[in-house]
Amino acid sequence: MSNRPWLAHYDKGVPQTIEYPKVPLFHFLEEAARKYPDRACTIFKGAVISYREMNEQTDHMAAALVEMGVKKGDRVGIFIPNIPQFVVAYFGILKAGGTVVAINPTYPVDEIIMPINDANIEIMFTMSRFYEKVKAARERSKLKRIIVTNIKESLPPITRLLFTLLKEKKEGDHVDTLASGDVWMKDLLAKHANSPKPKVDVSPDDTAIFQYSGGTTGVPKAAVAMHRNVVANTLQIKNWMTGLEEGKEVVLMGIPLFHVYGMVAGMNFGMVVGASLVMVPNARDLKDVLVNISKYKASIFPGVPLLYNGLNNHPDVKAGKYDLSSIKACISGSAPLMRETKEQFEKLTGGKLFEAYGLSEAPTGTHCNPLNGVNKVGSIGMPLPDVDVKIISLDDGETEMAQGEIGEIVLNGPQVMKGYHNMPTETANSLRQMSDGKIWLFTGDIARMDEDGYFYIVDRKKELIKPGGFQVWPREVEEAIMDHPKVLEVGVGGIPDPQRGETVKAWVVVKPGETLTEAELKAFCKEHLAPYKVPTHYEFRTELPKTTVGKILRRELVRQHKEGN
Repeated sequence: MSNRPWLAHYDKGVPQTIEYPKVPLFHFLEEAARKYPDRACTIFKGAVISYREMNEQTDHMAAALVEMGVKKGDRVGIFIPNIPQFVVAYFGILKAGGTVVAINPTYPVDEIIMPINDANIEIMFTMSRFYEKVKAARERSKLKRIIVTNIKESLPPITRLLFTLLKEKKEGDHVDTLASGDVWMKDLLAKHANSPKPKVDVSPDDTAIFQYSGGTTGVPKAAVAMHRNVVANTLQIKNWMTGLEEGKEVVLMGIPLFHVYGMVAGMNFGMVVGASLVMVPNARDLKDVLVNISKYKASIFPGVPLLYNGLNNHPDVKAGKYDLSSIKACISGSAPLMRETKEQFEKLTGGKLFEAYGLSEAPTGTHCNPLNGVNKVGSIGMPLPDVDVKIISLDDGETEMAQGEIGEIVLNGPQVMKGYHNMPTETANSLRQMSDGKIWLFTGDIARMDEDGYFYIVDRKKELIKPGGFQVWPREVEEAIMDHPKVLEVGVGGIPDPQRGETVKAWVVVKPGETLTEAELKAFCKEHLAPYKVPTHYEFRTELPKTTVGKILRRELVRQHKEGN
């Protein structure tokens, strides 16, 4: 693959290599504020914060954090959904020289404690709705101080008043008084309203983020990304998205900002093109997603297949109640994008929906289908500029496989992480020097490459099913079942079997209003799959367990089966 066949298939205007500026990540916000000072940076329920205002607020927040004792390299937590205060906290931490540790705000107390203690977080931003939860975590962790924001602080005046009167107490956002040492975010911003950005020398090699991953496959581990890693990936994505009008785009921010996908491919990408970020705190609220696309004419919409599928099947969309024609481009990540989902969404919007691939260890994107060129069904596309990829033998972990052959996908590029925090063995397993002298990231994903340099993920290395010694990749079975017109979602996994050692099981969600029997589905599978790949067990459900970015948790389904749930 040293001849990089993918380069011949790049869209016109996509460079093969990029010149990366030696700047900290917050440079993107500062540049957007210089070029587009009056342009909306964030839009939330009608309230607008301009790029000038956002840049100033993050300067003030950085000054406040330094006064609170944050020193260069200190890890600061964010436990906030997609509201403007996340952006203020994120860039405030970076400008103070700190490292952002964004934590999923749906986590229970036990799951908050692990990253707090592992990253040694002493200060955490949260929303008043989650204050009691974070306080409970503090009692069992290293956390010392909590900075609290109320969602109403980012609402327009009339909406804020109505929220205070009608919803604040009911939805758990009202907090009478804060515990000693804790502070309101709005008070910190007011106190430092005249404070300039603190004089902290932040270099490209300083750590920008800890992204915790691997919770579904073992102990969560923090992928450590330097400023230059995130800067590089942001610019790779920007250069891939040809034909955008800088200073005029609108990004729908439905992907969670606590995840690198939303953080890099949404927020940071949006800033580097001077786009307005329309904040959606809960993308499962499809009506809110639709209202925001329609009202603010969203043009860029990073998401997951589950979200696009939900919109495709929404009764109001089918009834033509929303205008989605503003959408130009949607990058789909985190899970396989099915052909039907892609075609239906593109027909609805007139925009392009294309599959991409990435992982927390590179802080988000490494491959993408072209915006204008051929989108191959089932492919994650081609490597982004400056990303080298090899397919390596599953047997010895060293031999490079020939074109079309299956092996582990390994990467080398400017966005690849520094390593895992406090996990030298895990780091050594994932980042390995090969015979060419380069350090390669071993992803754990199984893939193949075609003659044009397009890559196809076969499955996760650890999720291979072996019925009677055969090899079955869950994704392949899922794709076959998803071709059935009555199936909405499916997860496939391996379960214990006394005869075959392991056998294939499918967990299926049927489309609303449809009925489907096990016999019908099994007959369908027999037409489309080799006999050993046809599931022997089927379970119909109303929903499947998923990660916060919509990836179906196969391991959780297998665990539930084993425990008889």
